[in-house]
Amino acid sequence: MAAVIAGSLTAVSAPAAAAPSENFEDTAYRGEVEVVRTPTGAADDAVLTGRVFVDADRDSASDGEEAGLSGVMVTNGRDVVLTDGEGRYELPAFDNMTVSITQPSGYQVPMDEHNIPQFHYNHLPEGSPELRYGGIEPTGPLPSAVNFPLVESELTATDAQSCIMAGDLQTYDRQEIEYARDGAIADLAARHDYAGCGTLFVGDVVGDDLSLYPEIKDLVAETNGPARFLPGNHDLDFDAPNSEHSFDTYRAQLAPEYYSYDVGDTHIIALNTVEYPCVAAEDSPAGIEAHCADPEGDPSYNGRLDEDQLAWLERDLANVDPDKLVVVASHIGLLNYADSTSPVHQTDQVRRVHELLEGRNAVAVSGHSHSIENLKTGDGAKGWNDLFGVEGLPFPHITAGAISGDWYSGAIGEEGYPTAIGRDGGRPGVVTLDIQGNEFQERYTVTGESDDVQTQLGINSPTYREWVEARQEWNANPVGEAPELEEPLVVDRRDLAHGSWLTTNFFFGSTGSTVEVSIDGRPAQEATRTQQMRGEAVNVGVEYSDPYAVAQQLVHGGSLANRTMHLWRFDLPRNLHTGEHTAEVTATDAYGREFTDVLEFEVIGRR
Repeated sequence: MAAVIAGSLTAVSAPAAAAPSENFEDTAYRGEVEVVRTPTGAADDAVLTGRVFVDADRDSASDGEEAGLSGVMVTNGRDVVLTDGEGRYELPAFDNMTVSITQPSGYQVPMDEHNIPQFHYNHLPEGSPELRYGGIEPTGPLPSAVNFPLVESELTATDAQSCIMAGDLQTYDRQEIEYARDGAIADLAARHDYAGCGTLFVGDVVGDDLSLYPEIKDLVAETNGPARFLPGNHDLDFDAPNSEHSFDTYRAQLAPEYYSYDVGDTHIIALNTVEYPCVAAEDSPAGIEAHCADPEGDPSYNGRLDEDQLAWLERDLANVDPDKLVVVASHIGLLNYADSTSPVHQTDQVRRVHELLEGRNAVAVSGHSHSIENLKTGDGAKGWNDLFGVEGLPFPHITAGAISGDWYSGAIGEEGYPTAIGRDGGRPGVVTLDIQGNEFQERYTVTGESDDVQTQLGINSPTYREWVEARQEWNANPVGEAPELEEPLVVDRRDLAHGSWLTTNFFFGSTGSTVEVSIDGRPAQEATRTQQMRGEAVNVGVEYSDPYAVAQQLVHGGSLANRTMHLWRFDLPRNLHTGEHTAEVTATDAYGREFTDVLEFEVIGRR
């Protein structure tokens, strides 16, 4: 099967990434937010004041010589204000608020020793209720001031940015920490094109064990840019008494629940789309009322934005230049393909978010589904229409796959980490948005591979389909010898007569992409995409599967790649002569980038 995933060759240069940076560690701005406490405390317990200032001496402390910066957004998670001409702000204060700034383009907020940006302050006077993983320590009375330092930065000023969007690290134990280190983190440590924008880990940073956050910090310390996070459903304090405290440990260790930042001509919004415990609301889709029926006795999570966050989002966007590119990132996607019929695994208020972004150049990026999905403007799925009344996407929606892939399942490869092939047949990796001005092109990088590796080839034959059925039955009741798929790249005359096709899993293939196949040097012919994304239901079954992925998953464990929005198939001619054949596959993405892959297979008379 090794020939199936032979590296494809790119025929057209990828869009220009951001220019490589100097040694990141030599130029990184280290520091912290300045929290000022005086014996008399705040002048008014209902109002927080402070300054955003340019930290000329990089000591994180404001003084009379350092200039304030005007026009910077500051928020308490509800209200949004802009700093005045001297960098000053005032915000309503309340218990359990997170105050944060929006990093402006051309400036960089300080980072700690782990590359995690420091741009927020949690105010929780009495601290969290008793929680297994600690939550937030008591912060005491409202400070006299909270001041936010930053420095000028050419890296965040440039119009050319490469922003890495990384799905579900989701490490459940220290062994999986090492898998991540040897895989995607090693890849990021070798890259130097994202120092300005950094990496945004879009939720499920760990797998329920929040004590692993220190190890996660050590991981991202190895990367070459700011490391930002947003929360996922496996980052919850499950023992929190209510939703107000369900992400306290995450907030204490990593970041606010939601926030924004700017680089170049891009405004990036990190949302929290996980409600726990969930309750049904008037605008919830069908199915949520039953799912969230017992928030105290049997709590569940749901994809939803709370009212404070929606109010903040509207106020945040009101201060964003309409010509900027807006990247809306979340854990649970606004919509996705893999779970298009699920009211839980998409976001209740998707239409409201679409309305707030109307007329803007925007893209949504998410994780959660452990699948790779490059959904384009106009794409539709029956589930989206049935649940939310969304007939077609108003702007692209990307599901970034997962660093953990299929939860670190499968065989361990030579590199020391699992293959972890996903439910869509995709391989683990990360997404990069290469941005120029307010336009972007997306690319997917498979863990441990160059950007040239974009396709995975296989053969779906009657022999393969019969084996899948037999192997599933055996896996459910493993008695006797396991059925084996001995020769996955061999087809016989019966296979050809009853329908065999060459499959191309084009990991970031989308509407607007094409796949062409040339057999033995003959003129290339176009393959057919198995999911057209024209509003139809999701196609599921062995005939829509990725044979290479399924052949591994049924033997080594993991999900079953029997549905995907990025699979193409090409009918093998019935009159192929007996002997060896070579198929050359050219996959072309929506931007005209070409990737060529080769599959060698054999035709025999009979088995």
